[in-house]
Amino acid sequence: MLWAVAGAVTLGFLVSLEIAARHYGLPGPITDQAEEVIFPPKSGFLLYASLALTMVVLTWRQRFIALGVAVGIDVALLVVRWAADIRITEGHPFGNGALWVILGHAAIAVTRRTGRERVLLLKGVGLGLLLVAGRKTGDAWLLVTSKTRPAVFDQYAATADHALGNPSWVAGRIVRATGPIGGHVLDYVYIQLAVAAVVVAMYQLRNVAAERRFPRHHLVRTFLVIGLLGPAVYMIFPVVGPVFAYGAEGGNWAVANLWPDTPPPINAPHPIPFDEITPRNCMPSLHTAWATTIFVHSRKGPRILRYAGTFWLVATLGATLGFGYHYGVDLVAGVVFALTVEAVLRACARGWDRTGARLVAYGATVFAALLASYRYLPMKMAEHPWVFGPLLIAAMGSVVVGYLRTTRLWEPQALPVRTPEPQPELV
Repeated sequence: MLWAVAGAVTLGFLVSLEIAARHYGLPGPITDQAEEVIFPPKSGFLLYASLALTMVVLTWRQRFIALGVAVGIDVALLVVRWAADIRITEGHPFGNGALWVILGHAAIAVTRRTGRERVLLLKGVGLGLLLVAGRKTGDAWLLVTSKTRPAVFDQYAATADHALGNPSWVAGRIVRATGPIGGHVLDYVYIQLAVAAVVVAMYQLRNVAAERRFPRHHLVRTFLVIGLLGPAVYMIFPVVGPVFAYGAEGGNWAVANLWPDTPPPINAPHPIPFDEITPRNCMPSLHTAWATTIFVHSRKGPRILRYAGTFWLVATLGATLGFGYHYGVDLVAGVVFALTVEAVLRACARGWDRTGARLVAYGATVFAALLASYRYLPMKMAEHPWVFGPLLIAAMGSVVVGYLRTTRLWEPQALPVRTPEPQPELV
């Protein structure tokens, strides 16, 4: 029943975004996904990552067969496009095969499986398709933000960012000094964040095929919920980012061409009009939120997975700031947002109690306070950076500490092994 309700809500949400996108003359998430059955996909890596999630319910033999079929279909389509002289101007020349195999498993589940096996296979298919749908809905959300929010709050965020020392400007100069190599590495990390999440999720779901059930909580759940709820905050606090509002990328709409060389002056902020193309997708930084959840979920993995989770978090923070996509205050809000969502889902998985409700309420309060301070106290924050800067870090740190303390209480305690007492022997 729970999966049926979740499926119905997801379908309704996708249909709503499809209607909204078509209202502005562009295809919505459903159309985009349907086109990738034949046309070159925007991200072939994401489709193969989705196939990997679907394969967690399969045996190793079935996985090798599924992967071989997916690669074979991609090779066949590549040959057909080459023979027909079809040039791929955007997107990837692979990935269609992965989508075909996922849809094929859905057909197999309906026609060849029954009972729990059918449900398990459909869950695997749904998990893979949800990852792709999350990317498509995100694109549609960004379109809606650019069309419905003509004014942006970048001056408020930039003014409040003085309390943190204008980290985007500092990181921008550092990334530029590293040259093309550093930029390419950070760009790859930034773009392939979903693939990193799948690697961690694959470790968490490694026993699904053997146990024939999913764990109560895993990374994909948090990843998708963050993508679903985050864009709603974009509508409340629309921000385009320093590279657009204060850089050359903003063109004639930019306040000035200051990023990353000159921090913006401290003046009374006000909403500024912007184009209807650039997404208002900064507050909070969802890339920071996603990277934070990858880091959190990688803590219980092997050492190499923990190192990878740490690297992806640090590199993502460097990319979001160094490319001018976010202000420092966006990142602070993103961490609080991620841990609050994670707390909600973990509390739902284990059952609500007073500690879970208190943690969620505190995280939500801190997040709301951050947004309110950015909007209504930016001048105070900029004029007193030695007061408000530590306060921002302390607020974020308090949520981190609260999350760690509460979740440690939720961990099952290992019972000490009792040493058997020596027993007298019969003589």
